[in-house]
Amino acid sequence: MDVLAIVVPCYNEEEVLKISSEALRGVLEDLIAKGKISSESFVLFVNDGSKDRTWELIEEEHKLYPERIRGVKLAGNVGHQFALTAGLITAKDMCDVSVSIDADLQDDTAVIEEMIDKFHEGKDIVYGVRKKRTTDTFFKRVTALGFYKFMHLMGVKSVYNHADFRLMSKRALEAFSQYKETNLFLRGIMPLIGYETDSVYYDRKERVAGYSKYPLKKMLALAFNGISSFSIKPISMITGLGGVIVLLSICAAVYALISYFHHNVVPGWTSLILSIWFLGGVQLLCIGLIGQYVGKVYIEVKGRPRYNIEKII
Repeated sequence: MDVLAIVVPCYNEEEVLKISSEALRGVLEDLIAKGKISSESFVLFVNDGSKDRTWELIEEEHKLYPERIRGVKLAGNVGHQFALTAGLITAKDMCDVSVSIDADLQDDTAVIEEMIDKFHEGKDIVYGVRKKRTTDTFFKRVTALGFYKFMHLMGVKSVYNHADFRLMSKRALEAFSQYKETNLFLRGIMPLIGYETDSVYYDRKERVAGYSKYPLKKMLALAFNGISSFSIKPISMITGLGGVIVLLSICAAVYALISYFHHNVVPGWTSLILSIWFLGGVQLLCIGLIGQYVGKVYIEVKGRPRYNIEKII
């Protein structure tokens, strides 16, 4: 029998943790009873530097259910992607297959069984994909659709409507552990692993308690990190923009020369100032974008650890 590890990153989830623990333990017990996974399967909660009682509750759950609940306490808050990575790498040597899911239980735990079935059919990675976004606001639906389309345009491979609810086999986890980059975007890394994949589809639910830890600011930061970590097309676009501006400048120079010879020159500086401001803004934007790439290289070459584990139970 294969040992299943359900990896759950947690940040300030005291309101929902016990509910999540009960639900995920129920999933494990059901799959064990059906003979689909080993009785040694477990839930691994990863505490991402929470400021509330999240870790204390994880310890309590471990004492109550030592065979089912395990925990990893990170030394500080490192963010969702690093916390999930810490959990997956930790679980790699303890299990044969893992499923990652958020603590808020918005992802449907019922499809974990379907993921396991596909794993037994030989799939190494199984993506949990939302059927529709009817529960999202209009703004979130539009921006999410725009994000995936823009990622595709930039040449980044990703699965539409998939977040971080996925199954990974042990060999997929082993392959993932070889990706050492600091600028993490897991949704872009997974398709690069290259093993056989499949998808399961589900309807996303409302949070059972608490509040979202991913406001618009963090979502935008994640989107930019995903694009800049996997594609240099934005820099290529800068080159194209520079060429267009040069072409427009040549056309403007020809027009000015013709106007001069036809004595049709209107004195004034408005157009000149506006053009200077426009070109200055474009240059600053381009320099800033290139600076972001240079900054990422700077962070990567230092080779600092992505996270530090304080305690494992």
